[in-house]
Amino acid sequence: MKKISTQVKTGLLTLLFLGISSFGFAQLAFDKAPLAMAEMALEASTLDYGTIAHNSDGTRILKFTNTGDAPLIITNVKASCGCTVPSYSKTAVLPNEKGEITVKYNTKKMGAFNKTVTITSNAEVPQQTFKIKGTVVAEI
Repeated sequence: MKKISTQVKTGLLTLLFLGISSFGFAQLAFDKAPLAMAEMALEASTLDYGTIAHNSDGTRILKFTNTGDAPLIITNVKASCGCTVPSYSKTAVLPNEKGEITVKYNTKKMGAFNKTVTITSNAEVPQQTFKIKGTVVAEI
């Protein structure tokens, strides 16, 4: 049986060490890979109703685009008061696709209004807000 020289043993141990180390560094690089995230870009930060008639249709639509690289899922849309009722699609909005949030303001209430609507989603910024404003008058 041949004896393995000290230099060969040292070389083999060095190769083994380098091989194991490279797996560790590869894992570090993998951990830092960017995650796919959804991003919501609202078409407007305010829906301005302007001057609208008492008891008229208070429905408006806010459009948005998923500018991220993962599906956007809205989990909740909530208005700052009960006079504003938002609704939204429960299906995911794919990257570069558009979606809509419908807002219905109760036009039985006379006078100026300024309300906030909060959107909760899986986007990089998980909560976004937009405003609705206008004035309800007896007749236009």
